[in-house]
Order: sequence, then structure tokens, then C-alpha cells
Amino acid sequence: MTTIATLGPRGSDACQAALWYEEDAQLLLFNHIDDIVDSIADDQSDLALIPVYNTREGEIKEYFRVLTELRDCYWVDNIVLPIHLSLGGTTQDQPFGRVDTIYGRSSVLRQCTTYISRHMPDAILISVHDIDAAIAQVKGDDGSSIIIETEAIIRDNGLLMLDRELVPHNRTRFAVIGKKPHPLTGYDATSVVTRPLPDRVGLLVDTLNEFSKRGINIIDLRSENDIETQKLQIYLEIEGHRDSPLISEALQDIENKIIQEPHCLNILGSFPRVDMRSKKIKTFGFIGSGAMSRWFADQLHSEGYQTVITGRSSELRPEQMIGKVEVVIVCVPISATVQTVARYGPLLEDGQALIILAGESEQPLEGAIESTSEGVEVMLVHNLWGPQVMTMKDKNVSVVKTRRSGSLCSEFVSFLYKYGADIYQDSAEKHDLMMGVSQKLPTTMSVALAKTLTDHRIDFTDIDSHSTLTSLYGTLAMSRVHNQNARTYAEIMATGGEGRKIVESFIANLKLVSDMANERRIDELAALIEQTRRLIPDRFISTKMKQAQAVDAVLSDIGFKGE
Repeated sequence: MTTIATLGPRGSDACQAALWYEEDAQLLLFNHIDDIVDSIADDQSDLALIPVYNTREGEIKEYFRVLTELRDCYWVDNIVLPIHLSLGGTTQDQPFGRVDTIYGRSSVLRQCTTYISRHMPDAILISVHDIDAAIAQVKGDDGSSIIIETEAIIRDNGLLMLDRELVPHNRTRFAVIGKKPHPLTGYDATSVVTRPLPDRVGLLVDTLNEFSKRGINIIDLRSENDIETQKLQIYLEIEGHRDSPLISEALQDIENKIIQEPHCLNILGSFPRVDMRSKKIKTFGFIGSGAMSRWFADQLHSEGYQTVITGRSSELRPEQMIGKVEVVIVCVPISATVQTVARYGPLLEDGQALIILAGESEQPLEGAIESTSEGVEVMLVHNLWGPQVMTMKDKNVSVVKTRRSGSLCSEFVSFLYKYGADIYQDSAEKHDLMMGVSQKLPTTMSVALAKTLTDHRIDFTDIDSHSTLTSLYGTLAMSRVHNQNARTYAEIMATGGEGRKIVESFIANLKLVSDMANERRIDELAALIEQTRRLIPDRFISTKMKQAQAVDAVLSDIGFKGE
């Protein structure tokens, strides 16, 4: 039988949390936090359970500081318990005006500040550890004192229930302390606190940047001065397990490169992540088993969602999966998206959501609206990155909402935002037009350039020797396209919608400029350049020139001739 040490008396919220964590546990109940920690350090108990955060009072500092000093113990799990506080007294119709003293634990009194100030603003508040002694005092005060505690404690001690549920939306997070580290689960968090550090400019920012640049989310952050030394101490709770490569690398760099003090980090523990927020979505189901589906499934799984991937060769068929999930994500080649939506859209029921991951929006969204019932949410998301990236941080994503995009769609957008994606809200028409500019046209130009070079039997080894930094950009784009999946780029070039206008207009203008150049109409060409220059904002040109110069510097440093 597992023995759990926690705060008493029997029936307290900590006691309830311990039994919620392990129903058959033997409880060791104490009045003081130090006694709880000593009990596990001395092997009197297998686990300890300590309150660390409350939705009403925030961090419970008197208990949290004990956690930062753990030795040979680890923070291994969490329990989030709804806290139901009641008012106990000796007279059923006891008027609040007669109450001059309110007893309760310090944390309980803080949680009930609003209730007390509204009903008994002049009462004296007495914080107690010994609940039994406080109850005895209430019983002997002839109606002039009351106690705030759990309903179980009030009833078990023979007091009358004067009021219930004093604090709505009240929940407490309890840390579970054990002797062995918790293994990686895939949905973890890690708690870290620094030793007291000499302060320096940028220390906190530089520390946070080690997580930010790796796409690691910070759940909790606080810094304060150590009571004894007045040196800076930083506490962090980050998403991920201490044994995962990204977390381990970040912590090593913080210790060795940022703080530069050996053993300056105290890793309190890694544990299954606790989410104080409520989520409407439990499971995402994917139609399409390609690399992009697997990439998103892994990212969603790390956020605590269940994921199911189906495809042409999966044992579970899409039509079987649809009824088991809240959100269906279609992630198939662009040319197959409309057909896939039309086939499976009618199987979704009201209350579900259909999210389309695709590079074309107008036709897929029209098909989704037509093939699904009015109660099905519909949205398109176009992620402008491939499955080879480690994180979506600072990557662009276009989100095309419809009149039927609701709370489930918003939760998915919040997921993208949380992990650092740069989100742009588009209409279907604008999305397709801009994809014509940023994807369809550059890809078409790259393929056409490669065909032109091969048609003229140009030796590719001669290109670098005759290039400028500017002319090299087109060659780089051509190489990038031809270094990746040919089908992907063929799908991009074949997209429909508003994007077609861009390529068609470019071809017409290319013919115009080519004719003017062949006819040596130099003045007209110069005038054309001046005309288009006036239409381009100065700020845009200035920004892009700085980017181009940065690229030029890199190309020059590494030898832009391919050396």
C-alpha cells in the first residue's frame, strides 16, 4: 500500500486530493509543510502531496519555496482538485452581523477574500494550522465565530452548514513528490529553479531565448530575490521532459553559456503536464497518412491531444475514424483535396469540425460547405513549411475561416499561435491570389529556368563563374525546387483559383518586356521601371534591400561561386 504524506486534518482538500490520486493510499497527515517533506526524505512515506497553485490566490509561496529546496526527491506528478469551501458555525440562522471572528487556514482565507469582504468585512481573521483546535474554539464562542473549511470537515465535526460554495471556479494544483524521476510520457513539463545568481543585464532575456529559439513553450515564469542573499532566483516551468534532446540541450546551454556557473540549475522534476484550462477537443483524426499528417499528429500529441491517422493503406478506414473524433483534418495532395472532401464530408455530424490542410482554398472550401451539414465547423489552414522543420516558430501560416468556423476551429488556431506560428487571416480569394505570388509563380519560373538551361545545353558548372549575387537568387530557387519532391511542386503549379491570374499576367508582361528589350526600346524600359518603382512603397523596398544585403553577406562569406 502506498503511503502519502500531506496536510491534514482528515477531510481537508489536500487529503481529498491524495485519495483522488490513489484511492487506497495510507495517509500521513501533518500540520506543517516541513514535516511532510521530512517524512518522504526519511522514508516514512512513499509520496508527498503539496499545494503549489490556486486559481484564486495564484502561487502558494509558503509551500512553493519548500519545493525549490528539494534534495534526493523529485516533482513527479500533479493533481488539480476543485475546492469547495463552506461556512461552518453553531447556529443555523446565525446572522453575519454577529460574527466577529473567522477561523481558517491562511490559504483558505486568501481564497475567500471577496466573500468575506462582502458579507463580514469587520470580522477578525485568524489563520490556523490546527483545525481541530479552531473548531473547538468555534463551538465555545456562542455564535460569535465561524470557520471556513471543506464540507466534509464541517459535517464530520458536528458544525452546522451556514453557506456553501463560497468561491466559484476555485481549483488548487497539488505537486506530487516522489523518490524516483517520472519517465517520459510525450506530454510532459519540467520544473526548474536557478540557484541564487548575481544579477546582470539581459540574464533573464538570454535565458528565455534559449527556449524560444528552440520552439519550447514556457508555462510559468517568475523571478524574485533570494530572502537570505537577495540574489536573483528564476523559476521556470517549461513544456517537455528533461530527457528530451531539445530540453536537455537548452538547459546545458543556459548553465554553460548564459549563466556560466556549474550546477546553477536545480531541476525539480519532469511530470505529465497539467493544464488548468479546459479543452473542447480530445481527438484529431487525419485523412491522409503522408509526412505532413504525421508531423502535425506528433505536434498535437505533444500538446496532449489524441491523434488518429488514416489513409489508403491504414487498417482503420477514414469512414470508421470520423465518428470517433471531434475534428477531422484532411491532409492529402492538393489535386485530391476536393475529391476527398466530397467523399468524407457528408459523414461528419453536427458538433464536429472539418479542417482542410491545403495550398488551395476556394474550391476545397466550397466543396466542404456543400458536402457537410450546417452544424459542422469548416476552416482551411495552409502551413507554409514542410515536415522537415523541427518547430513552427516564426513560420507563416494562412488561416481561411468561414461563416461556420467556431470554437473547435479557434482551438486549433490557438494551438498554432501557442507554438509560435505567424498567423495571417485570409479570405479564400486573397489566399489563392497570394499563393500565386509566393508559390505558384516562383515554382513556375524555377522549372522554366531549368528547362531553358537544359534546352541550350548550358554547362551548370559555368553558372557560378558568370553570376552576380543578384542573378544567383534565381538559381538558388531553381536548385531548391529540384532538390525536393517533384510531385509537390507539380501540385503547386497546377493549383486553380485566383492564383492562376498571377502566372498568366506574368507571362503576358514577360512577353511585353522581352519585346521591348529585343527592339532596344531602352527609354521605354527605363520609364517602365520608374513607373513600377513609384508604385512600390519605400518602406517595402528598404526592408527587402536590407534582407538582400544580409543574404549577400552570407553568400559572400561562404563563397557564392560554390567553392
